[in-house]
Amino acid sequence: MNATTQIKDQAREIGFDKVGIASAGPAPGGGRLDEWLHRGYQAGMVWMARNRDRRTDVREVLPGAKSVICLAVNYYTPHELAPNELKISRYAWGLDYHHLLSRMCKDLTRRIENDLPESKNLWYVDTGPVLEKAWAQEAGLGWIGKNDVLISRDFGSWLFLGEIITTLELEPDSPASDHCGTCTKCIEACPTEAIVEPYVVDSGRCISYLTIEHRGDWPPETAGRTDGWVFGCDICQDVCPFNRFGRETGFADEFNPREGILQATTWQGIDQENFVRLTQKSPLRRAKHEGMSRNLRAAGIGNSA
Repeated sequence: MNATTQIKDQAREIGFDKVGIASAGPAPGGGRLDEWLHRGYQAGMVWMARNRDRRTDVREVLPGAKSVICLAVNYYTPHELAPNELKISRYAWGLDYHHLLSRMCKDLTRRIENDLPESKNLWYVDTGPVLEKAWAQEAGLGWIGKNDVLISRDFGSWLFLGEIITTLELEPDSPASDHCGTCTKCIEACPTEAIVEPYVVDSGRCISYLTIEHRGDWPPETAGRTDGWVFGCDICQDVCPFNRFGRETGFADEFNPREGILQATTWQGIDQENFVRLTQKSPLRRAKHEGMSRNLRAAGIGNSA
């Protein structure tokens, strides 16, 4: 068994739903990043402009890198938001994916280094200067849709991504082809018109950015247009035809909604101490207590804390 086949088999054994290989080098999509930054679409995410050279070439991250092992976990659960439940993005209902995928990537890296001790490897789960969606497309996991989200034909866009940069020269997969065609459902559905053109999202208008990353009051042009979302937004994914037939995750215990997390009564009047307790190992902590309080008030949910 060659190294590429062995690593892919080990990835699936660990629980990854998709695995693909890309040859290391200049990042596909590096030019798109430069244009996106030039237009100011990173909004307050100033870190996106840092380490530009490292973001656009993984060999700057790991000298001698030959391959990028791209990995994905399906997080879809069949629960659908009821009218009386809070609009929280599906990815944040359960465990923070960083915890699970970090363990999985670390496990796979350990196996690679045990079998091939001459290799050097670095793993990331949305935590390093890596254009992970672009690399995932290059490795055949899926294509970047018009809403700038990675979409696969077998799991839709309900995917968490990770990658291992390695000095091993592995057999690359063919890049995924784009299957969005003439569909513009995601563009038409966005209430803040954040998808300014196909494949280009202005973060400053995006409900996910506004409810998670943005600090302070929302810009006047977006205030009142967040459609009741209190953390993240799934509108552009919910309307995507490739998400109509979501396959239930193999990690239901981790990604099903935590008890009470979608209930308004859980959040009413929540103070800092209880916010920290409620959001332990949860993506919801990213918004901070102040941000969630702002989001809840905007959605008409009382929070006097």
